[in-house]
Amino acid sequence: MYVCICNAVTDTAIRRAVRSGIRTLGDLAMSTGCTAGCGCCVETAEAVLHEALRSELAQRATHNEGAFALA
Repeated sequence: MYVCICNAVTDTAIRRAVRSGIRTLGDLAMSTGCTAGCGCCVETAEAVLHEALRSELAQRATHNEGAFALA
């Protein structure tokens, strides 16, 4: 789904940005242009960003638990 129409940024692009190290809305704007146009997408972009960050954190926690189980 398109989150930022002005700069054609999708939710998938935001998730990809998080996987590459983006952690803040400001960094997301700098790397993708999301929220840098009219600003109507700020609320949705922030929600997708936070959901992607939570998901990444959960994946890391699951991965780390598996690593401890192997040790």
